[in-house]
Amino acid sequence: MAKKVTKKAPAKKAPAKKAAPKKVAPKKAPAKKPAKKAAKPAAEATRVYHVVKREDGKWEVKFAGGEKAIKLFSTQVEAVAYSKEMAKNQKGAMLVHNSKGQNKGRIKSK
Repeated sequence: MAKKVTKKAPAKKAPAKKAAPKKVAPKKAPAKKPAKKAAKPAAEATRVYHVVKREDGKWEVKFAGGEKAIKLFSTQVEAVAYSKEMAKNQKGAMLVHNSKGQNKGRIKSK
């Protein structure tokens, strides 16, 4: 007797698996910024007032690097007294230039 040969249907491929959703790492808390540094000590000047003689013979008080004069005076003594008071009130320093433009000396207020 002859055996019946039956053809098997080709095996069906398993459907492709869907890619699993990617796991997202939890967000890290933002890094803490370092604390701000304390204010500069009083010994270190924050504002520098310059006393300078102008070409017209008057004395002017101005900020360091400034172009405009804060105030004009007819004598150096008046200009120094004014800039000392301003430096004291603003916790700054005063720098007096001699009439030739060279530094005469730096006076810090307390």
